[in-house]
Amino acid sequence: MRGTVLFWLMTAGGLLLAIYSLYFGVIALFGLRRRPRYPAAAPKTCFAVVIAARNEEAVIGNLIDSLFAQRYPRTMFEVLVVPNNCTDATEQVARSHGARILRPTGAVKGKGEALRQATDLLLKEGRADAICVFDADNLVDPDFLARMNDAYCAGAAAAQGFRDSKNPRQSAISGCYSICYWMLSRFYNAARESLGLSSLIGGSGFMVSCALLRRLGGWNTHTLTEDYEFSAQCVLAGERVRFVPDAIIFDEQPLTFRQSWKQRRRWTTGSLQGLQIYGGRLLAQAISEKRMISFDLWLTFLSPAIQMAAAVAGVLGTLAMLLWAAPTPLGLLLTVAAAAGSVLVSAVASSAAALAAVLLHRHPAQGMAKSILSFWLFLASWLAITFVSLLHRQRSWDPIPHTAALTLDQLAGQDR
Repeated sequence: MRGTVLFWLMTAGGLLLAIYSLYFGVIALFGLRRRPRYPAAAPKTCFAVVIAARNEEAVIGNLIDSLFAQRYPRTMFEVLVVPNNCTDATEQVARSHGARILRPTGAVKGKGEALRQATDLLLKEGRADAICVFDADNLVDPDFLARMNDAYCAGAAAAQGFRDSKNPRQSAISGCYSICYWMLSRFYNAARESLGLSSLIGGSGFMVSCALLRRLGGWNTHTLTEDYEFSAQCVLAGERVRFVPDAIIFDEQPLTFRQSWKQRRRWTTGSLQGLQIYGGRLLAQAISEKRMISFDLWLTFLSPAIQMAAAVAGVLGTLAMLLWAAPTPLGLLLTVAAAAGSVLVSAVASSAAALAAVLLHRHPAQGMAKSILSFWLFLASWLAITFVSLLHRQRSWDPIPHTAALTLDQLAGQDR
């Protein structure tokens, strides 16, 4: 009897998970379409480029240099650095490379607070049409601002660029991160751009119009993932985040599992906070206004809960098989074989998807083998991170040290 109940619980849960996965899988296929392009526009947009930085003296100078190398009129953008909680020479390095400095007031507990103070200042000054946000470890393609100008002139109020990697082959972990970003850009953002849905703000390499910020009352995020939260605020305000694949940045990825665990704990805690704050509002808007954009983002916000549901379904399935087959040697053997087979299928499917992401990105597979083969472990560890975050949410924003002090010329010289 107990085995029967567990079996039907597992079946019902498995069916819901299958529908959820099928939804995202079908949408992902639209990422294989030819990437959308905005019509080229003459430079019309005045940009304020904002960089929130904490102990980034090793890398921030190269970022600022890449910004001043933009193929965009120098008189139509400025670079504003917000050094916060710094104990090194970040401010001095940024100033020596030509950036304007905003020293924040009061306690700055995270990037969201730094962006709020920068946005308040820029909106008060009223010179900028739009704000672009970067992390201090980024490098920026010379055409980034020109492509964001195209999007802005075409009516985009918020847009995310393409996040590439500075160090995809430096370690297995940095490779797994790179694969995740390539997948996100192609199978989430590009797919939704093709379908008229909303992309996700990814923390850096994005643009938001000052007009939209004024409608939102400035930058007002409170979770540990300000980008995720701002994506929800845009959709609730009736704006979708556009995807601009030719606006490219290069991001430094963590090298070790310990760094990865710390960063993904923050991301997962922030996504759980986002689900708690915005999940109900997105679903209510989707129902009351019949907005597919809101429904799609609500499903995205559900991902931590779906991860846990998948894990619970797997445990229930194993228990059901044990109770159904009885604790006999053959029953135990079949249960172990089924569990091992499920893990094997997941590992092969994850590695195949990782390989596809590398090849579709036109990135050399050489040097990526460890990341491709271990990608399933990287994803599986996210289950443990989600479980830990459900029990104990991270309270503070902890920075990841960045040391890959590359220039754009050095990056271009690598065998990418």
